[in-house]
Amino acid sequence: MSSRRHFLAGSAAAAVGLAALPQAVQPAQAAAAEVTAGAAAGAEGPPNLVVILADDLGYGDLGAYGQKLITTPRIDQLAAEGLRFTDAYSAAAVCAPSRAALLTGLHTGHAAVRANPSSGGQGSLGAGDTTFAEVLRARGYRTGLFGKWGFGPEAGDQPSHPSARGFEEFYGYIDHSHAHQYYPAYLWNGNAKETVPTGTFAPDAIAARALGFIDAHAGGPAPFLLFLTPNLPHAPSEIPDASAYADRSWTQANKSHAAQISLLDAQVGAVVDRLKARGVAERTVVLVASDNGPHEEGGVNPDLFDANGPLRGYKRNLYEGGVRVPLVAWSPGRIAPGTTSARPTPLYDLLPTLADLAGGAPAPSDIDGLSAAAVLNGAPALAPLHNHLYWYRDEQGVTSRANTQDGGRAKQVAEAIRKDQWKAVRFAPARDRTVADSKWEFELYNLAVDLGEKNDVASKNPSVVSSLTALLRSSWADTYVRRPWGLTAVADAVASTLTTTVANGTARPWPDVRVTLPLPSGWTATATTPATASSLGPGESLTTTWRLTPPTTAPAPVLLVPQATTSSSLGFTAPVRYTPLPAPPTQDSYLSDLPWVSAANGWGPVEIDRSNGKQAAGDGTPIAFGGVTYAKGLGVHAPSEIVYHLGGRGNRFTALVGIDDFSKKQSASGATRATVRGDGRVLATTGVLTGASGPTALDVDVRGIRLLHLVVEDANANSAFDHTSWAAARVTVV
Repeated sequence: MSSRRHFLAGSAAAAVGLAALPQAVQPAQAAAAEVTAGAAAGAEGPPNLVVILADDLGYGDLGAYGQKLITTPRIDQLAAEGLRFTDAYSAAAVCAPSRAALLTGLHTGHAAVRANPSSGGQGSLGAGDTTFAEVLRARGYRTGLFGKWGFGPEAGDQPSHPSARGFEEFYGYIDHSHAHQYYPAYLWNGNAKETVPTGTFAPDAIAARALGFIDAHAGGPAPFLLFLTPNLPHAPSEIPDASAYADRSWTQANKSHAAQISLLDAQVGAVVDRLKARGVAERTVVLVASDNGPHEEGGVNPDLFDANGPLRGYKRNLYEGGVRVPLVAWSPGRIAPGTTSARPTPLYDLLPTLADLAGGAPAPSDIDGLSAAAVLNGAPALAPLHNHLYWYRDEQGVTSRANTQDGGRAKQVAEAIRKDQWKAVRFAPARDRTVADSKWEFELYNLAVDLGEKNDVASKNPSVVSSLTALLRSSWADTYVRRPWGLTAVADAVASTLTTTVANGTARPWPDVRVTLPLPSGWTATATTPATASSLGPGESLTTTWRLTPPTTAPAPVLLVPQATTSSSLGFTAPVRYTPLPAPPTQDSYLSDLPWVSAANGWGPVEIDRSNGKQAAGDGTPIAFGGVTYAKGLGVHAPSEIVYHLGGRGNRFTALVGIDDFSKKQSASGATRATVRGDGRVLATTGVLTGASGPTALDVDVRGIRLLHLVVEDANANSAFDHTSWAAARVTVV
């Protein structure tokens, strides 16, 4: 498994030379970005960056955006002292695709996660999905995420986990559904689940961790990125104290919802107060936004609060009310008080914006976002503008108001686009976006005169419809192939090698690239290909193969941490676990008594010495064929592959392989085929194995074989009841 691109925490690069890092911007924007980066870094170096992302906060839910019933004094004060965007947009109308786009700088025609789990599985980020946290870590930032991540899988130590995507510290929820629990039994602390005391209100615990992150890093020497993502005010409307609205003649759901928004406001205020108390407010940029429009779930009435302001639509709609969101920026001394910006600014602009604010961090060049840093730095004319904004919607969760706005089409695939004053929304006849354009229902609105999207003018503007349709089509890619970025490492214990690749996925050259491989005591490594490059231009990479020699003691897994640096103070690491091959057998042995190199099983763990268990290896009854039992063996379920290291020491491999008596009693429908491979060659294969056919006896010459593979495959296109046993699997040595 490869692992990716973590900054060299604590290195000298984190504290000095940061302003020299080459920028990653589109060529046409280079001059503007140079001005932006220079202003961003300032005399004291790059600023601290705080991003606070609310969950389902509507455009009109804040006083600064017209809210009359819910009090939000702290965010309103930030808007008065800073910058309020009037035309900011989430990247999607629901949270998972919105958050993926925000993190990676890609709109929903390109992003890895394009729908909520309700439309088919929990979406994930992959090893190639560079986030703004990874970009900033390469610039020397300390990074922390506190709150809702929003996509799975819900497991530690995997590519979609926050820790693998650039966040040194993480506390909160990994997946979508767990974040619906305000009083959870556990929260994730890094890669581990951590039980929380009964009655813990998660937003309070999460906010406390975020304040602790500020305390820990305000003193430097490196700047920090704080990403605070409370699940407020997402449904359900649960909160310990809604007394501020107790005298209102509202339902309890509406009172609690209002209290959730006020609590969110108080948490923003607490962050600002802590920045001031630690003396870093003057060199910090704070951004407050929402992931999509207001919800109507759990009895909440967004119309009571005018939660979408003058806009049409709610969460799940691609009309303005579903995707236009509040965005407030605050930074004393940098942002002039009481300013506004009408620049159309989607939240997938966040990655390049933060990169520029950091003084030119290495943003990938293949993103859709454009930096809005110049707007924050008081030079809005220098900020690049999008040709158009794009949204995609495939959402199977339905709520009544949103469905009404969509004309009963809430479960149909929809797309939207904004270009200048034109806003188009179109609906496919079902969930197939590949249908001909003529089958889509196309609506067109002129936002300059119709902000509420009440008057469809598509029939009066056929040329606009035609041009926007072409842009909609061109904005989608079934698979968006990313340019490699940063440092990756791939361990191959079979070849005793580690391969590192540092790839420049930005628009600027990286000078004096050097890759090193620190090793544990007793290990040695030799680079068999170059480990340095005088320069890596955009799109270029440096691949180094390291031949590893572990100590002669018993092999054990180790964490290797290759490092890549440049003379422009760019630094990466790529932690990867490496497990040396186990020692080859020195005497005749049953395979179930030997450690394996790897084991992949179609269902459950590989069972050692036992048959057809449902728990850990070692349960169940002894392996039996035709009433004859065998104490030694391996139980697997197709498809499976177990690999052993013989190291050329083997002589013969013998075994009985087939569907055992226990599995035969469960069903007669199991059918598999077994193959023995050695160093890539097929040494033996069986016919179709069934309970009725009985086992097949194998006696295979394995002289000179280094790696022995035992493979079982399904033989009837039905993997049910395909439990198979290798009984008395034994190797004799030379």
